[in-house]
Amino acid sequence: ALRVRREWGQLHAGDLEPLPEDEAVLAAWVLYHGGEFEKAAEAGLQAGPAGTNVANKATSVYAHYLEPREKNRQRLFLQVAERATALAAVEPDNANAYYWQAYALGRYSQGISVAKALAQGVGGKIKSALESVIRLQPGHADAHVALAAFHAEVIDKVGPLIANMTYGAKKETSLNLFARALSLNPRSAIAKIEYANALVILEGDKRMAEATQYYEDAAAMSALDAAQHLDVEMAQTELAS
Repeated sequence: ALRVRREWGQLHAGDLEPLPEDEAVLAAWVLYHGGEFEKAAEAGLQAGPAGTNVANKATSVYAHYLEPREKNRQRLFLQVAERATALAAVEPDNANAYYWQAYALGRYSQGISVAKALAQGVGGKIKSALESVIRLQPGHADAHVALAAFHAEVIDKVGPLIANMTYGAKKETSLNLFARALSLNPRSAIAKIEYANALVILEGDKRMAEATQYYEDAAAMSALDAAQHLDVEMAQTELAS
């Protein structure tokens, strides 16, 4: 717990989660940073509303990186989105309540297919939740990454014209948001990975060398905790394939 408390600022450079005052919530974060995602989620939920963000982050990381079954993954993301939406309703100033709503809906969309999710109206929810995060916390690097990736994915699925007309999604906006995310949190492996993916989606082969360089940077990073280790590992796997 001491290490987590001491390194809190670095560990949460991406999501700006405030250091919890409640010892039970801090204990849940200690489990999270140690890679005990299931226990962290349980401990967070037992700690009441103040533990919702840690429960949602732990569940999301587990679902995205470690859950092997697609059905379970979707179910977990929907649970996170539901809990986060409920928290945002009672704590409208809680930036990460909106962030985990958007993150979970975004990953859920990737699972069921982005086109299908857009048809269900999920796109508008993701965009407005992420814009709420950035309004409340202008320095929230992870929200910049997620919103940048959202713009890129919508353009990829429906083309630049409809993306702009329907969602206000633009290539320049995506690239600017990524640049801002990396200036806010230069040590973010996931920002580099998502940026690399978006460069290839938006700019194609001419940015391939640059995208590979971002993957190499991410793969070479030293992780501060278990979740960051999963990001670094993902970059290494991608480079090896």
